[in-house]
Amino acid sequence: MVETARVIVDRLGKSYGGMPVLEDVSFSIGAGEFVSLVGPSGCGKSTALEIVGGLNSPDSGRIEIAGSPITGPRSQTGIIFQEASTLPWRTALNNVALALEMRGVGKAERHEAARRALAAVGLSGFERHYPSQLSGGMRQRVALARALTVEPDVILADEPFGALDEQTRLVVALELLSVVERTTASVLFVTHSIQEAVLLSDRVLIMGVRPGRIIDEVRIDIEGPRGPHLIGSRELSEYTDRIWQPLRAEAQKALEMQGPARP
Repeated sequence: MVETARVIVDRLGKSYGGMPVLEDVSFSIGAGEFVSLVGPSGCGKSTALEIVGGLNSPDSGRIEIAGSPITGPRSQTGIIFQEASTLPWRTALNNVALALEMRGVGKAERHEAARRALAAVGLSGFERHYPSQLSGGMRQRVALARALTVEPDVILADEPFGALDEQTRLVVALELLSVVERTTASVLFVTHSIQEAVLLSDRVLIMGVRPGRIIDEVRIDIEGPRGPHLIGSRELSEYTDRIWQPLRAEAQKALEMQGPARP
């Protein structure tokens, strides 16, 4: 079983070309906790995730995972990006095995791990299929399976289902939640969908307009398993409205910063 890991983000700051993108961003993710990050476009959500993943460096502040400072990519952190990022010339099996292949793991061992990961995301039987033969949702499942092969104790997901239609997005999002619950990994999930954040998360962090900062936090206390039955429920709507209230004001500020629309 994968051990759980706590994530600590402490007073994170980042600028590009003299323009501050993140300012004094602090939050934590408990061991095995699913936390979503929502906020207006351009507020620095993806930048924060990249820094937590060791793919970007902060100008100030610190990141700590499982008691160790983060200064670069970490072997037990699985990352899922906005695009499925599958290589078209590799089968689903070999796409999933890629992370282990780059670490020098032998063919038999990495293929066995890839088969287990594909089974975990419901893609047994598709090992020999190429990305062009898979739907968008299936390609994103391949990307999730690849992240699972490293047996992550932390999973970072950057708007992973944004390109999918609403129905497929719901199915794959719930698949992610099911897989995460079996691995006990801690999750930081960036999304523009408030409903998606509520459906998946233990807590939702709300970021303000650039320079991004955490302006509010909502704990999601929904009893029982999460599933499609919650769509349209009063419980889901109440949480969605609770998050939308502070987010609406920040979204309006973001529009005003862009200036008036051109004729």
